[in-house]
Amino acid sequence: MNDFSTEPKTGKNVILHLLDQLRRHPKRVVFTEGEDIRVIEAAARLVKEEVVTPVLLGNRERIRALAAKHSVSLKFIHLIDPPTASDFGLFCQRVENMARYRTMSLGKPEEIVARPSYFGALMVQYGQVDAIVGGNQSMPASYFRALLHTIKPLPDVPKIFGVSILVGSHLKNLGSSGILFLADCGLIPNPGVSELAAIAVETGKLARHFLGHKPLVAMLSHSTMGSAGTVDAQRVAAAASLAQAKVRESFLDMEIEGEIQADVALDPEAAEIKLSLAQFRPTADVLVFPNLDAAHISLKLLQHVAGAQAYGQLILGLARPAAQVPRTATVETIFGTAAAIAVEAIKFHHLYPDGEV
Repeated sequence: MNDFSTEPKTGKNVILHLLDQLRRHPKRVVFTEGEDIRVIEAAARLVKEEVVTPVLLGNRERIRALAAKHSVSLKFIHLIDPPTASDFGLFCQRVENMARYRTMSLGKPEEIVARPSYFGALMVQYGQVDAIVGGNQSMPASYFRALLHTIKPLPDVPKIFGVSILVGSHLKNLGSSGILFLADCGLIPNPGVSELAAIAVETGKLARHFLGHKPLVAMLSHSTMGSAGTVDAQRVAAAASLAQAKVRESFLDMEIEGEIQADVALDPEAAEIKLSLAQFRPTADVLVFPNLDAAHISLKLLQHVAGAQAYGQLILGLARPAAQVPRTATVETIFGTAAAIAVEAIKFHHLYPDGEV
């Protein structure tokens, strides 16, 4: 029996929807940078909502001191200092075996495992927690490197990529339900045709899971359906065709269009002018950008100028649920991102009940 509601969700109640699912399927989430009052406050809120069992990595005394200074309860929050953890030796052995198997030069296992990002990634890879959140105090590259070195990739996704979820009831045309999914906002600088197609399909699956209805995925370009014949526009058009074929072959419940301009994707009035038969065309739920520059700049403008609330990014293409938050993340961003990736962990357990992909 499917526990997920099929009623459409709106931006205003998306977090309430996530929390409702998690109360029925609570999950364990490890935060790699626990010596941060924002993480401590978000973890306490997750406990209060009875949705997630948080695990905070870092020096226990410093975390306790921070919590006491700000009067935040650590009840039901598990604290682990990686070098003193009972599994430290086991993880060192596994890193040594992993490096040998993957023919990588990672350095001394003890130094690697002592890093919270690697320790947290090992925890999620070996089933000690259900999902991982990090990046609030580190450069994105170091966090992503730990994920890539430690967590298995999905075999049918060419490269891992990031999806940010935007919510803003005050914003016009922010998705058909007040929720907008943006990809790839953090990892692949210039995706090729197969990579763009995979980004579109996988993000469409994510949107379907969260929204409860068939999502419209728009593959963005400076061109709409051949209005410009540039190489870049043709690349997006080819990727859209490939993604559409994958949707048909796998009988997926989503619609993919492209190449298409952003105003046509989001504004029904613009679509009516620029597209034939667009009178009843819905607003896109997912925006797939042609490159990392376009995606990342758009995300920051929507956040810091338009005032959209961002959750994530959720890292797709890995065999375990993982998410990254920026160093500028608010408590709300960390809380919502943890809830979102925990919901993805619910889906993972439904798809892979034995824990293997």
